[in-house]
Amino acid sequence: MADPTEAEMSGVPAPDGAGDPGPTSIGGRKLKPSTLMMGHGYDPMLSEGSLKPPIFLTSTFVFPNAAAGKRHFEGVTGKRPGGAEGLVYSRFNGPNQEILEDRLAVWEEAEDALAFSSGMSAIATLFLSMVKPGDTIVHSGPLYAATETLIGRILGKFGVNWLDFPAGATREEIDAVLRQAASAGTVALIYLESPANPTNALVDVEAVAAARDAIFTGDNKPPIAIDNTFLGPLWAQPLKQGADLVVYSLTKYAGGHSDLVAGGVLGTSAHINTIRLMRNTIGTICDPNTAWMLLRSLETLELRMSRAGENAARVCEFLAAHPKVEKVGYLGFLERGDDARQADIYRRHCTGAGSTFSLYLRGGEREAFAFLDHLKIAKLAVSLGGTETLASHPAGMTHLSVPDARKQALAITDNLVRISIGVEDADDLIADFAAALDAI
Repeated sequence: MADPTEAEMSGVPAPDGAGDPGPTSIGGRKLKPSTLMMGHGYDPMLSEGSLKPPIFLTSTFVFPNAAAGKRHFEGVTGKRPGGAEGLVYSRFNGPNQEILEDRLAVWEEAEDALAFSSGMSAIATLFLSMVKPGDTIVHSGPLYAATETLIGRILGKFGVNWLDFPAGATREEIDAVLRQAASAGTVALIYLESPANPTNALVDVEAVAAARDAIFTGDNKPPIAIDNTFLGPLWAQPLKQGADLVVYSLTKYAGGHSDLVAGGVLGTSAHINTIRLMRNTIGTICDPNTAWMLLRSLETLELRMSRAGENAARVCEFLAAHPKVEKVGYLGFLERGDDARQADIYRRHCTGAGSTFSLYLRGGEREAFAFLDHLKIAKLAVSLGGTETLASHPAGMTHLSVPDARKQALAITDNLVRISIGVEDADDLIADFAAALDAI
């Protein structure tokens, strides 16, 4: 009997098909992502029959022969596209990470995916792989504060320029910004965040794609990347609207238990290969234990997000009717509001309203702080998408570093509280918010 390949020993199918990654369809029926999360990409028979993938805590992997080692490094160094054919070194790949990447791609039918040590390491690696001095990044606004800092303050020091348009911009407004950027030089990347953090404003991805395709051609066409952390993959799938790459803080809904930090990028093979080379160089891959924990979490992703979304709908109905609340920035209310533009984007792009929303209280920082300080069930903490309900003050916390004038322009005001609803009992959450509002 032939000796097993290193992929066979790892539990990950080898490129030539060794091992059984499990079915993706039965009787002509394409299996849903929630089903595939239970075993896709992993063959228990290659890991002593273990039902779940083991955690592969190793820094390096043994090559079956020298020729195989050369082939793997040809992939790692980019001499051959697609990455390594097998396992090389834990800065490049690993069994847990590769299974995770296979399953991440399933949710949005992406050609490929990469896992990172954090959401910001995913974003930074994406930017570093796409731009060079003199290039321009065109982005929607607002973005997560650390992303804005990375573009404006860090990349700016190395000669990378940026222009932005508001999240809810029309096709004409997007056209104008893209033409202005194109006239000044190379537009290397169009970067979006939808819904915007923390205002929940939606970006018209279809309009951005149409504008990009009308203005740029051939090799000059910049990829469109979008941070889909707030809604995806259950409530939005931007690849279907024309995005080339989707970025995630996997810390949030994908992880969903507030016990890990990780990031992901999904999209076309060509773009993922470019980003992979940068990840291999700077070492921003996630560790095997975190990848294993994410595999656990992906099994309940649909259940957790569905319950949180149902809870958010009930909580927001209560808050919207409360006299101490000025406005609730909840996507589920767009259809009944007066912003026809945002409602149209929601109908075309979203399959659900999510569970994270902006709450504008009557008053300012004093009232917002009083509300936050009196919460008992909801935890006063940043982040979102966990099993527990979280509340924070963007202007004084996550977006504190954003200049005051820009915060005002983006409606990140002192009376804004960001809330991420968890999977607790909805009536208990309403009671908690009611008591906190009464205490203002």
